[in-house]
Amino acid sequence: MKTSSITVEITFTQPLLATASGNAELQAEFIASKAPTKEAADEEVSTVPVSDQIEKASTVFHRDDNGLFLYDYTWRGYLKETIGHMCELGEFKKLSKWTHKRAVDGSIFVKPRRIYLQRGGKNLAEPDDTIQRPLRATTMQGDRVALARSECVSEGTQCQFTVTLLESANTKSAWSELNMDLLRQCLDMGAFKGHGQWRGGGWGVFSWKEIVATNGPAK
Repeated sequence: MKTSSITVEITFTQPLLATASGNAELQAEFIASKAPTKEAADEEVSTVPVSDQIEKASTVFHRDDNGLFLYDYTWRGYLKETIGHMCELGEFKKLSKWTHKRAVDGSIFVKPRRIYLQRGGKNLAEPDDTIQRPLRATTMQGDRVALARSECVSEGTQCQFTVTLLESANTKSAWSELNMDLLRQCLDMGAFKGHGQWRGGGWGVFSWKEIVATNGPAK
């Protein structure tokens, strides 16, 4: 089995908004339904800040003694979402909006588990600000408007992580369309659609650069 990896440095060119719910009970219920093990669920819930000053409608950053961080799966999710967009645009012959999720889950991996947010080479201990915005929805009872509040870190914030691809030797497989050039294109799309909450509104867009690229057998 052959693998390819790249280590990248992300630089956010617009503020990044947090995604974890400030409501501890809601966060625990959601994570418990998604996490592969109880230990993984407990880990995530334990890194959500608990404070009387945090409103339940807020989204917050995970944090530990080393600072604010993003979990690895948020970047896998970004890559999966971006590849899905490419499927909708007809960029693939074999992959489709119905098959790409399984392909990404089985062949693309991100490390480390905790990806720390930094500025000037130092981990961020606290968010820079909070952003409050209206959320609008059309329901059977008519239009509804609610306020959402998110912790954010400012432009110039950086993070680093490694993306590893398990390469398919079966050229007939849809998975064979996944390659490192494709992953680089996905990261390029960060200049248009970013990461985190309210990314559709232009928040969390980023530039990136490649630090290390490696090829070799899977270990």
